[in-house]
Amino acid sequence: MRIEVNGVRLYVDIEGSSLVPDGPEMREKPTLIALHGGPGSDHSIYKPHLGQLADMCQIIYVDHRGNGRSDDGDPSTWTLAQWGDDIAGLCDVLGLDAPIIYGASFGGYVAQSFATRHPDRLSGLILSVTAAHVDFETVFAAFARIGGPKAGAVARTYWSDPTPDRRQAYFDTCFPLYSVRGLDQDMVARMIVKNPVAMQFNGPKNEHGRFDFRADLARVTCPALVIAGDRDPIMPHVFGAEIARHLPDPRFHLLENAGHTVDFDAPEAFYTLMRDFINEVSDAA
Repeated sequence: MRIEVNGVRLYVDIEGSSLVPDGPEMREKPTLIALHGGPGSDHSIYKPHLGQLADMCQIIYVDHRGNGRSDDGDPSTWTLAQWGDDIAGLCDVLGLDAPIIYGASFGGYVAQSFATRHPDRLSGLILSVTAAHVDFETVFAAFARIGGPKAGAVARTYWSDPTPDRRQAYFDTCFPLYSVRGLDQDMVARMIVKNPVAMQFNGPKNEHGRFDFRADLARVTCPALVIAGDRDPIMPHVFGAEIARHLPDPRFHLLENAGHTVDFDAPEAFYTLMRDFINEVSDAA
């Protein structure tokens, strides 16, 4: 479905019930809002595997403005502040008081934007394979270490000055390194790729190189789960550790032999952490 939020129609999909029968009562499950990576991707990267959590929470998938099946809107609104405020607007429209926010990679940037701009509007924050601030030299070194000199050079060329041609070369050489087990090619084929939003956001000369949530994370007083992979080239695990150092109530976990796709590379450990955290936050509510 498409829901109008802040002047654009956002594509939203919902998996699982909110209210479920529990003996003589109806019990309300927690709501998990899943924010996808990119930019220039869509929520389909979470399907179907994230749906295994629908037994314990209602899952709301959303494509960010300018991404996937959502309206593009004015390109001047393709900013982390607006993307974060869009999640607040979505909560307003759907009547959600305190959802759990889950963001991975770029989705983690949006999750931090929402959480730092609206810290009283979430009950829990899950940040997976993401960063509060991007040090590009650390990224280039990680690609070279994990994929060799060519991967390091291609990563440097693309991220330093993104163009559609360089983005394709990056997809060919560097994207396969995101996963230790190997990327799910069906997932890759299903993904909606939009270059314009990536060209505007990515790289050190754009907002990608300017944003810095480290100081603002002190505002996030709800519990937070931070997950990183020890073989992640695009979000090296030191980025996750840095996030945890700036959060008031963090739980940091480094998953071994896992790349950027920690949910595929270490699914048992990843979903155990997710379930334990959702239970913790729900019990505290």
